[in-house]
Amino acid sequence: MVRPAGAKTGTGDGADVARDLAIDLGTANTLVYMRGEGVVLAEPSVLAINQRNNEVLAMGRDAWQMIGRTPSHIVAVRPLRKGAITDFDVTQRMVRLLLERVGVSRFNRPKVLICVPSAITAVERRAVTEAARRSGAADAQLIEQPLAAAIGADLPISEPVGNMVVDIGGGTSESALLSLGGVVALEAVRTGSFDLDAHIQAFVRREYGLAIGERTAEEIKMTIGSAAPTPNEMRAEVRGRELMTGLPKTVVLTPQEIRRAIEEPLSTIIESVVTCLSQAPPELAQDLLVQGIHLVGGGSLLRGLDVRLGEETGVPVHHVDAPMECVVLGAGQCIESFEAMRVMFMESRR
Repeated sequence: MVRPAGAKTGTGDGADVARDLAIDLGTANTLVYMRGEGVVLAEPSVLAINQRNNEVLAMGRDAWQMIGRTPSHIVAVRPLRKGAITDFDVTQRMVRLLLERVGVSRFNRPKVLICVPSAITAVERRAVTEAARRSGAADAQLIEQPLAAAIGADLPISEPVGNMVVDIGGGTSESALLSLGGVVALEAVRTGSFDLDAHIQAFVRREYGLAIGERTAEEIKMTIGSAAPTPNEMRAEVRGRELMTGLPKTVVLTPQEIRRAIEEPLSTIIESVVTCLSQAPPELAQDLLVQGIHLVGGGSLLRGLDVRLGEETGVPVHHVDAPMECVVLGAGQCIESFEAMRVMFMESRR
């Protein structure tokens, strides 16, 4: 269950007690899990900033709704691109605002566990932990997103059995083969659902001479986008600005066109899954024919992706429950037993 962003949390006795937090700091969305409470915040990873005075005007859903609709001096920015911090100052401000929203202050400094891509560099690791500590965390630890996703999906990762997770986020896609509590094989590409949106924008511009925004492209993907033909497909009307005249114009797009538009980034993601499978030791590869591949992340919601992936790999493909929350729920299980699960953290496993 996701609580409203402004919901109060606590023990009910008025005490200002630090509750440990898990944060899935994603390119597209950020989710926060509080120990003993569950998921308390889920917002797009966007800030609206007034460039004249550097003031943050909005965060999360409010800022996301401003994308493409603001005056020139107000910009909607994403602090993370392709799973990496592109602006340390903006990221730190967003993390501080997130912690403030869930009740963190200088009087209660919680331990924070942050979910990050497995392919994160040492510099990026330091940037994330430093942003959390400067924002009020008493301690900041990191956990790899595929590992957290597997825990959140209740996969038997501590057993000598192969389990595979494919996490498709906004800026990155990671395929990880797990066994005995660790990552056996990993393949990560900095291609995600935002790349599908960008290719839809480029397709509409190229084929119809129509400029559309990233929000419109995302809506097209969610409405008629698919990785393989699906039953009861329908067309969609799309409004944008005609490049030749500068006037508003409406065109009709088909699912077949959108599949053609997103084929390049989608193939990159599927190829990374196949590459990861090819790295699997024979015994674990055999397990996957039974266990299958588990899809998590917002990008996994693309219709027909399980069918396409199953056809290209020959391995059963499963959607997990709550794919958007799976990573933060797994990290949440870790902070519920912080010391016992510390062996799962990146610092302990390097």
